[in-house]
Amino acid sequence: MKHNHFSIFCCILGLTFVMVSTNGSAQVTYKDYLRADSVMTYSDYVYSAAVDPHWLGDSHYFWYKNHEKGGDHFYLVDAEKGKKYQASDKQGLANYLPKKSDDLKAMLLSEEKSESRRGRWPNRKEDEPLISPDGKWNAYIKGYNLYIAPADGKKGEGEIVLTLDGNEKLRYDWRSLIWSPDSRKIATLKVNDVERRRIPLIESSPSTQKQPILQWRNYNKPGDVLSTSLPVLFDVESHKQVPLNTEMYSHQFSLYLTGWRGDSRGFTFEFNERGHQRYIVAEVNASTGEITHLADERVETFFYYNNRFRHDISDGKEMLWISERDGWRHIYIHDNKGEIKRQITKGEWVVRNVDVVDEQNRVIYFTASGLVPGEDPYNIHYCRINFDGEGFEDLTPENGNHTVNFSKDRKYFTDVYSRPDCPPVSLLRRTSDGTVVMQLESCDVSDLQKRGWVMPEVFCAKGRDGKTDIWGNIHRPSNFDPSKSYPVIEMIYAGPHDSHVTKNFKPADHLITKVAELGFIVVSIDGMGTSNRSKAFHDVCWKNLKDAGFPDRIAWIRALAEKYPYIDLERVGIYGWSAGGQNAMAALLFHNDFYKVAVAFCGCHDNRMDKIWWNEQWMGYPLDESYSASSNVDNAHLLKGKLLLINGELDDNVDPTSTLQVVDALMKANKNFEQLYLPGKGHSLGGRFEMHKMYDHFVRYLLGQPVPEWE
Repeated sequence: MKHNHFSIFCCILGLTFVMVSTNGSAQVTYKDYLRADSVMTYSDYVYSAAVDPHWLGDSHYFWYKNHEKGGDHFYLVDAEKGKKYQASDKQGLANYLPKKSDDLKAMLLSEEKSESRRGRWPNRKEDEPLISPDGKWNAYIKGYNLYIAPADGKKGEGEIVLTLDGNEKLRYDWRSLIWSPDSRKIATLKVNDVERRRIPLIESSPSTQKQPILQWRNYNKPGDVLSTSLPVLFDVESHKQVPLNTEMYSHQFSLYLTGWRGDSRGFTFEFNERGHQRYIVAEVNASTGEITHLADERVETFFYYNNRFRHDISDGKEMLWISERDGWRHIYIHDNKGEIKRQITKGEWVVRNVDVVDEQNRVIYFTASGLVPGEDPYNIHYCRINFDGEGFEDLTPENGNHTVNFSKDRKYFTDVYSRPDCPPVSLLRRTSDGTVVMQLESCDVSDLQKRGWVMPEVFCAKGRDGKTDIWGNIHRPSNFDPSKSYPVIEMIYAGPHDSHVTKNFKPADHLITKVAELGFIVVSIDGMGTSNRSKAFHDVCWKNLKDAGFPDRIAWIRALAEKYPYIDLERVGIYGWSAGGQNAMAALLFHNDFYKVAVAFCGCHDNRMDKIWWNEQWMGYPLDESYSASSNVDNAHLLKGKLLLINGELDDNVDPTSTLQVVDALMKANKNFEQLYLPGKGHSLGGRFEMHKMYDHFVRYLLGQPVPEWE
């Protein structure tokens, strides 16, 4: 019997090696792992890549450093004359500047970088008073209540208490204090505080001591009770509160003040209703307390508030606002009563971001994608349009993803465009009409190609409906041989907050190229449920995160295999981080007839366990059965295939217990899987050790080879 078992084993082993030989996969060695780890050096063999301009003050001069075959060189560009000058260093460039331009030479030679303060809290401490614009009054919070006092008096002298109901749980917010420009009114938020959820993290192997350390993080989860903030308004002269009817804003995810009108007639706030299905921009009349809704977005699914844009014109006489009310993200202009005066941009394409609003000339400069039929709809173009909807112009028409950088007066800009399959071209353009002043650089990748590097391919196929274009990238190994058979692995991230497939040229991607180098075709795809397409495309994720665009992804990969017979659809793997970790495991639960092997890094495997803002945005509030339907924990019993779970014990982005609850459910379902729980690691995985463990997993189960010994 032992001899028979041994014979059967030898036959199976022989079949395995025949399979490997038939597929044409060479034996993977540890040297291959090291080669995969070294792909980020590919950039050393890329010459004249994207220009990074450094504009000199108010001038039309800029300089940039360029990596070339002969070494690094510096260039000074005179945008007005359309000329550039070369030197071996910046000191050499200084000789090309006009003689009487010491200030420009100083800027050129300086290594200092300006520091942006955008998005920071005002530089004020909690116990520091906020002085009124006329300099006569200080406003401050003391004992949770709001006080004012003469600015020229001693501390506490002549102070006037404006509120008496503040306490530990119902306080007036010092951060939100805002004086009216005429110093006659003051507004803030009245905050009803609740105790925040905290999650424990155990640092098992601290460097400072032998025993583990318990850490705590504030971390609200879907369904948690939240603090609420409501606007309050006070009249300084009468020392009285102006009554505001704010009851409808109590059911909130957030509310914050956005400033006073310049003429002191009122102040504004923005309100996000709990569940993210209603978003309001409101103005409070400082005299009457009447509240006017300047924008009131109500949707059946979700209002994507993280992508909102608002610009007040002429002290609030008009307002620019981005909305998806017609099914695409476009710019609208509202009057000061909340009525839409005009839809400014229109069409089956999306406004990605508003860059500059020129109120004087009533022109908007913005980025958009999906403008050109047949072009990758995620490519960003830089555009402008008049307030009246006329005069639309694409200033960067070339087929590619564009990045621009303006001179200070915005008369000139550099434009770098590229695609994954098109190395960067750097241009200098005039803003007035978008014409090209000169080509600055054109990227050279010939040396990289001589080393065997294969250009990524942009691929488009129809999605689940047979009509919608789905776009993605294909990455092949440097030793690619079309006569061989290759497993295909998808690098997935289906988070609805954005689109995720790289649109710029990259000689190597840390999370993709390394895996491809081991003998795999690696693909990345944006399926339905992700952002930057139509509202309907995005809405697929609503209460349905388990969908993750899988029907589109599978259709895309099948179309790829139909075009390229060397792709083996019997050997399909998948991996991802964070939301992508949830997606990777979900592939082996809900689509295990297609995906066979998965690696899930720090996945948010149950949306009830993850951070509140991200998950309630897509899964809704209050919590319902859709959370369970999308849960990798509740559906762990469906697992088929080879799963590796990896996460870190100190992850304060995704609660580590989310993965541990998956482990518990898999054990109870008697499912076979592998797990790697990393001491001292947080959410940013991708280090050498865990990458090698992923290599092992795919080599063993997709190539059918024994993994090499680590050296």
